[in-house]
Amino acid sequence: MLSYRHAFHAGNHADVLKHLLLVLTLDYYQRKDKPLWYIDTHAGCGLYPLNSAEAQKNREFAQGVQAMWNVSDCPDTLSPYLELLQQLNPDRRLQQYPGSPWLAAKLLRPKDQLHLFELHPADFNALEKLLGQDKRTRTSKQDGLQGLLRLLPPITRRAVILIDPSYELKNDYTATVTVLRQAYQRFATGTYLLWYPVIMRQRVRQMTLDLQKTGIPDILQVEFCPHPDSNGMGMTGSGVFIINPSWLLADQMRTILPWLQAHMGHSSGQFTVMQITPEQKT
Repeated sequence: MLSYRHAFHAGNHADVLKHLLLVLTLDYYQRKDKPLWYIDTHAGCGLYPLNSAEAQKNREFAQGVQAMWNVSDCPDTLSPYLELLQQLNPDRRLQQYPGSPWLAAKLLRPKDQLHLFELHPADFNALEKLLGQDKRTRTSKQDGLQGLLRLLPPITRRAVILIDPSYELKNDYTATVTVLRQAYQRFATGTYLLWYPVIMRQRVRQMTLDLQKTGIPDILQVEFCPHPDSNGMGMTGSGVFIINPSWLLADQMRTILPWLQAHMGHSSGQFTVMQITPEQKT
């Protein structure tokens, strides 16, 4: 269960999609003055040198973030994400890629809080070294799916929750939906981002059906697959289910995804922005 190390995959197309959605969501939440919690169930180590042996092994970032680095025709909606990457790489050379905790720490305000879960000992130690001195941050060395429910509902009544397990275990697909349903029962007004890999299309279809059966309203599915579906070549894409997305997010991604496909995708790739459960009537 502790074999997955994100350093081998940092900055790939799945990171770009997941972190774009996270940045746009947190950016939207800043429009209100009220305090906010950010909860990350699988935080990783928070920062990834792209010249490390792990990142260089498969160089997944080369077909991910590097493909959009220093490109001049980016849509304006990409600006918040790209500006954070430029803060981390000020000399315009792409040397480091941020994890979700680093991105959140940069976007959140002094009155906000970060709650970060990481089970892998080495990654947890690196996360502590990176953000442990930040007074806004609480780190926990435990499985985030178990720890999440104990934090809900947050005292702020405003929270963005990122759930992105490795899916090395087949039951991760059902376990995440189960935890998400339980979390929603405790805290129905937060924004949840549930990331998933596209490895076998049938698993994604089943996960979508399971989410629809929960009865949770207002679930948006955003998916980016640079490569066509194939059961034999590993992860061909990824997606995120967003519960309670901002009213801007679907249109923002409809602008961004064609651009990503043109710069990072294969001609037979695909992308999706789809409402899989209806918005709640007020």
